[in-house]
Amino acid sequence: MPKIEIYTTAMCPYCVRAKMLLQNKGMSWEEIRVDLDRDRLQEMLKRSQRRTVPQIFIDDFHVGGFDDMAALDARGELDPLLGIGEHEAPVHALDHSEDAPT
Repeated sequence: MPKIEIYTTAMCPYCVRAKMLLQNKGMSWEEIRVDLDRDRLQEMLKRSQRRTVPQIFIDDFHVGGFDDMAALDARGELDPLLGIGEHEAPVHALDHSEDAPT
C-alpha cells in the first residue's frame, strides 16, 4: 500500500471529500493539519507550491487537491497510483438496505 499524505485544515469540505474518496477505495492515509502546526504549513507550501488544502501526496507524487485527484480517478489513473489492480475490488461498506444487491 502506498504512503498517502493529506495536508488539511479543520474546516475544509474538499478535504472531507478527498478522504471519502480514498476511504471508498480502502486506503489509509496520514492527515497533516496545517492549521495546527505552522511548520507543517511551511512544509506543505514548499512541497506543493500551493496554498490551498487539501494537498495530497501518494508516495512522493504530488497529486494536487481534491479536484485533481477526482480527475485522475475519472480518467482511471488513480487506482494504479494506489496499487489497486483491475482484478482487485475496492473495500466498501456493506449496504443492508432493501435496495442493496443480493
